[in-house]
Amino acid sequence: MPITAKELVAAARQQITEIAPAAVASELAQPAPPAPPVLLDVREPGEFATAHLQGAINIPRGVLEFQVEAHPAMACSTNPALAEREREVLVYCRSGGRAALAAVALQNMGFTQVRSISGGIDAWTAAGLPVVAS
Repeated sequence: MPITAKELVAAARQQITEIAPAAVASELAQPAPPAPPVLLDVREPGEFATAHLQGAINIPRGVLEFQVEAHPAMACSTNPALAEREREVLVYCRSGGRAALAAVALQNMGFTQVRSISGGIDAWTAAGLPVVAS
């Protein structure tokens, strides 16, 4: 029986760890470890250009798996920040749905420290936390 996108996201949220925007901001304010977390924005490039978290990389949800694997469909390129599957990755989108699906995909690909920012950039900005534009 087919399921809806809402049901897919709900199932994904059962498999991941979500973290509140304020908790992320607090963690990011701490002295940077040797390998700080990767901030991964899985929105489309136009959304990213409007506003994103400082230091975030943009890989749209639709091409995430291919870009992580440096697939020929993505010109065999990836972001070096995603080379270490043990590195912490904080994923976000606009409201949290795409990020939840992306977090599950990353976990399935062997990433061991993946969390999704609950509520996405909408919750981040509603909390008065800073963003930058491209």
